[in-house]
Amino acid sequence: MYDLAILGGGPAGVASGVYAARKQLKTVFITETIGGQSMDSVEIQNWIGTKAISGLDLAKSFEAHLRAYASNVVDIKLGTRVTKLEKKGGAFSIIAGEQYEARAVLVATGGVRRKLKAIGAAEFENKGLTYCASCDGPLFAGQDTVVVGGGNAGFETAAQLLAYAKSVTLLHRSAEFSKADALTVETVLKHPNMKALTNTRPIEIKGSGFVSSVVVENTQTKEKSEIPSAGVFVEIGMLPSTDFAKGTLELDEFDRVVTNPKNQRTSVEGIWAAGDCTDELYHQNNIAAGDGVKALEDIYFWIKAH
Repeated sequence: MYDLAILGGGPAGVASGVYAARKQLKTVFITETIGGQSMDSVEIQNWIGTKAISGLDLAKSFEAHLRAYASNVVDIKLGTRVTKLEKKGGAFSIIAGEQYEARAVLVATGGVRRKLKAIGAAEFENKGLTYCASCDGPLFAGQDTVVVGGGNAGFETAAQLLAYAKSVTLLHRSAEFSKADALTVETVLKHPNMKALTNTRPIEIKGSGFVSSVVVENTQTKEKSEIPSAGVFVEIGMLPSTDFAKGTLELDEFDRVVTNPKNQRTSVEGIWAAGDCTDELYHQNNIAAGDGVKALEDIYFWIKAH
């Protein structure tokens, strides 16, 4: 029986794992890999305390930091995926290849970006096509860029890019920006280097080694055109990795774990959640790490009180 089971190896999971080790909580740390969604980023420039770091190097530093404190306190189980989480008596059962039992659980399983389904999208991923503007945006300073997605995330990405890109063209497959805040839309569209195309979807990403243009199609007229672009930023949603929690935890309409932002508690006593698998308003590495630490602090006092 462990004091705590941490599910997930991204910034939320690793941050909480380091804190769990330092607080001497007997912990099982279960994840497929360590690093999270930023592992594939060429360069991350917003990880606090580090001017620039590749996603792979960030993942390596995460693992090194965790192992430096793990010792015989945190039992690290790599290469395994959680398939079931349920309450058993006064504890919890986690199935991840093997069965583990813990008094408390932190769900930090993150999620995956919804992938763009267009010709060349997979080929040019991390070669001009990216799913993380805050990670990769500054690499495209002074260049033409395209944002795919007309929700709040798409317009927030466009706003970031307008600070340094030569131009930003946002593509939205519908006629109205119904999923974005009106004020945000109005503010971003006022920028002289900003253009938005409605009823438009990308059908092909083109280039030679790196992205050079995007072929788009009007969803109404079926007319095709080509937009020069060095960078394509995709913001068409995220799929949280929470299938194992269905029927156990309260999830929102997007299958994200509903949490109390003060302490990261979930709908079930003894289970906390942090990072991109939750209904946290903003999803970034620094925020996920902070939420993981916040959860661990609350978990520690909860365990000591029980």
